[in-house]
Amino acid sequence: MVRRAGADAPRWRLLAVGTALTLWIGLGIGLASAEAVAAPARNCRNTQSFAAWLSGFLAEARRAGVSERTLRAAKPYLKYSRRIVAIDRGQRIFALSFLQFAKRLIPKYRIVRGRKLIRKYARTFARIERRYGVPAPVIVAFWGLESDFGANSGKDKSLTALATLAYDCRRPELFRPQLLAALKIIDRGDLRPAEMIGSWAGELGQTQFLPEHYLNHAVDFDGDGRRNLLKSVPDVLASTAAYLKAIGWRRGEPWLEEVRIPSQLPWKEADIAIQHPRRYWARLGVRRANGQSLPGDSLPASLLLPMGRFGPAFLAYPNFLVYLEWNNSLNYSTTAAYYAARLAGAPAMRLGRARSLPAFGYKETRVLQSLLNRRGFAAGEVDGKLGRQTRAAVKRAQLHYGLPADSYPTPELIARLRRGR
Repeated sequence: MVRRAGADAPRWRLLAVGTALTLWIGLGIGLASAEAVAAPARNCRNTQSFAAWLSGFLAEARRAGVSERTLRAAKPYLKYSRRIVAIDRGQRIFALSFLQFAKRLIPKYRIVRGRKLIRKYARTFARIERRYGVPAPVIVAFWGLESDFGANSGKDKSLTALATLAYDCRRPELFRPQLLAALKIIDRGDLRPAEMIGSWAGELGQTQFLPEHYLNHAVDFDGDGRRNLLKSVPDVLASTAAYLKAIGWRRGEPWLEEVRIPSQLPWKEADIAIQHPRRYWARLGVRRANGQSLPGDSLPASLLLPMGRFGPAFLAYPNFLVYLEWNNSLNYSTTAAYYAARLAGAPAMRLGRARSLPAFGYKETRVLQSLLNRRGFAAGEVDGKLGRQTRAAVKRAQLHYGLPADSYPTPELIARLRRGR
């Protein structure tokens, strides 16, 4: 699972653009959140040799209870890799709209394959849902996005990657605990050092767990005495559900539902940070995608417009916040939740007028962010990503200029920002 850089960075991963994109986007349950705390310098320099650093780290591992047997077994893999550092410091930014992102990550075969796997492992999924309350489509969507159902879990030696990133000056506070957790996974008997092959950022398994999440949430669901998230499908699926439950999944509740919206709404209420009872949205004329009325109940929901009022519209329920905890990229989370809905039987989304909207790619978004910052709307770092912080700044600017505040940029907003009035 993934935590990524910046407010809307991938918990890291997308599949070359089938696979490269997945591996970039998927990186680790937790990295996105951690990286959002700070944007470390890419050009920092280490002041200590790797050998000296490793000696200190091994002493720390001993104090933390890692056995000498494990340290001896792991030591041949605790090496420095210039390649890993180069990848980490040279990550490319993929600036895609929600529709582009979803189209790339959810090709038709992933829906067909996902539904087949739900049928194939129906008994396992039934046991998992009884225990953890997480339905099969939700689990399978992450399985598909994170590793293409186990076909693409990474090819790097995890201990080498983690040791390199824990030593490197850019983000040692993030990766040092992950390296220690990886050693404890070995100590517990779940994996051998040679088996620990995963992403370049040290994530492991078919749904890309950071080692700390592996250590704390992986479960032995096939009963063989090991928690093997690389090869045991029951362990992979149940561990994914266990983690989702731990971060707040609510049994028996929906997560994302496509809806139809009227041409006029109080657009400022369309915000993932704002929840209203479902009856509130029903009174405003929001209807289900098939045209039927929404239930007039008190289930809280946010109106999510990933491409503004002219694009697809969704009601995002409390379980959607779990997706954002998995990966704080709004594009990734919406895509994963939509994919799960499709696996559960929902039809393809209505595109509205989104296909004709002006593109806001990397360059356009940097211009937008610079203008927003110049006018005092606090878009944050000029990073070319139309993430949650930038969208919030867009909303503030729209309200200021008296434009429909749907949090999505338009040529009219750009023009007003340029004029400053």
